[in-house]
Amino acid sequence: MEQVDKDFIANIMANAKDLTLATIRPDGYPQATTVSFAFDGLNVYVGIGRTSQKVQNIRQNNKVSLTINNDYKDWSQIRGVSIGGVAEILSDPQDIQRAIACLIARFPQAMEWAETGQQDQVAFLKISPQVVSILDYSKGFGHTELVKV
Repeated sequence: MEQVDKDFIANIMANAKDLTLATIRPDGYPQATTVSFAFDGLNVYVGIGRTSQKVQNIRQNNKVSLTINNDYKDWSQIRGVSIGGVAEILSDPQDIQRAIACLIARFPQAMEWAETGQQDQVAFLKISPQVVSILDYSKGFGHTELVKV
C-alpha cells in the first residue's frame, strides 16, 4: 500500500466518529450497525455489547465489512473507505487495555464509563483490514480504488 493511500485512509478515519459495521447473521443476511470507533494505524477498535447479535455473528464468521465516510455538501465531495477485514473478539487483558486506551483517547467521556466497572458487559473488537476500497468522488463520480493491505 502506498503512503498516499495510508494518508487518505487515516484522514477519513480521523474525521469520522462512527462507522457502519456489517456482519453475517446465522440466516445468511448481512447485519449493518452504526458504532463509534477508534483506530491505531489501520486497525480499528470497537466496543459492543458482549451478548449482542454482532458478537454472535462474529463468533460464527469473523469476516466483516465496514464503511467510514466524511460529511459532504454535494456528490463531488464524497470521500470514504469500505474495508473488508477480520474481526477479533479481544480476550488478552493487554489487548483489551489497548482498545480501551484508543477509545478513551478519541472519546474522553468514555473514561466515566470505564470507571463504572461495566467493562465485563462489553466485547472489544480489533478489526484488521485485508482490503480497502477508497472512494473519492473528487476524481469523478463513483471513483474507487481497491487496495490490498
